[in-house]
Amino acid sequence: MPSDKLTELGIKKSKSGKKEKKLYDGQGLYLLLHPNGSKYWRVKYRFLGKEKVLALGVWPKISLTDARTMRNEAKIILKSGQDPNLVKQNILINKQVDQLNTFKAVAEEWLLMKEKEWKQNNFQDVKRAIENHLYPDLGHRPLSEITSAELLSVLKKIEGQGKYEATSRARQKCEAIFRYANLSQRCENNPASNLKGTLISPKKKKFNALNPEELPEFLIKLNEYDGSIITKLALRLVLYTLARTAEIRFATWNEFDLESSEPLWRVPKERMKMGLEHHVPLSSQALGVINQVRKYSEGNHFVFHQINNPNKPMSENTMLYAIYRMGYRTHATVHGFRATMSTLLNEKEYNADVIERLLSHQEKNKVRDSYNRAEYLPQRRELLQWLGDYLDLIDDTRDKKDIIKKIAN
Repeated sequence: MPSDKLTELGIKKSKSGKKEKKLYDGQGLYLLLHPNGSKYWRVKYRFLGKEKVLALGVWPKISLTDARTMRNEAKIILKSGQDPNLVKQNILINKQVDQLNTFKAVAEEWLLMKEKEWKQNNFQDVKRAIENHLYPDLGHRPLSEITSAELLSVLKKIEGQGKYEATSRARQKCEAIFRYANLSQRCENNPASNLKGTLISPKKKKFNALNPEELPEFLIKLNEYDGSIITKLALRLVLYTLARTAEIRFATWNEFDLESSEPLWRVPKERMKMGLEHHVPLSSQALGVINQVRKYSEGNHFVFHQINNPNKPMSENTMLYAIYRMGYRTHATVHGFRATMSTLLNEKEYNADVIERLLSHQEKNKVRDSYNRAEYLPQRRELLQWLGDYLDLIDDTRDKKDIIKKIAN
């Protein structure tokens, strides 16, 4: 059958009259002229013995050359045993799905899932970072169309502000979101997975911490501190238990078993960084702190509450600001005391596993972790009692030059 009969000029001059009219180009392609002047490209074909028509679009938006190319593509689809109309419908459906599955839409699904798994503070931090750093450029983009190059350019914008840690975390969150999209059949690729080596690695943040040799001087300043007695006692409990700031601040009276022959503080998993309940054996010194703070606290909920409101926990930076007032603004942090005590205990060659449990660090070897359910409680109790006695010794000693000798002996 002859083909390529039509020309652009002929199409431009053509008119339909009062009835529809067809102008044939060949191989099933024709132009359908409507009485209102509209001109539509169509391809006639047979599939499984039935005659069908495939709509290609409107002239002049679809040129004659474009129409012929689309006709040839339809012929190839037919030869592969597929119906061009069905293939077209699937393409349209996929485009609609892509428009619905934007980065923001899928990220919000992922966040909704993570909200049930994470602590609220952590969840809000991640959500805020995604909203601030990723949504402005990627939120409206269909997930399946985002390439590694596009994602890298977005991450480089964050990196260009000197926010290396935020950049690294943004890449990690993107990788997790795309992984979720892969598993839920929303896209096939993960453009974030191969970008790790293209970004500046953030320096690991270290909390300022005292050397063990500086503890005697710190204890003198703590004794002389003229701030709230509750703040002083909270700092004491940090030293005696190696607990994190938040664990101290949000401690409630019902977490403490003070009447037992082996006093214990049970920190619920909801407040632990690793999401596991943590048991803290209380030395005689720690028990003394808890009993003392009871004399100054009000209410029956928070052990270390705000001075003017017993229904709210101690403010986040109360202990830190107290340390600053003692002269340690650039030299120590509350969290840093965990590092100080860990250094001290390791120098005394205590069991490293026991120290890690004291610090409530998660065992990296998951198989090994499953066999540590006993948590070394007796050993930790013994170690914390040694620590309490040690702090008593250096607290009571005024001749700093002889301290190390006394402890060594």
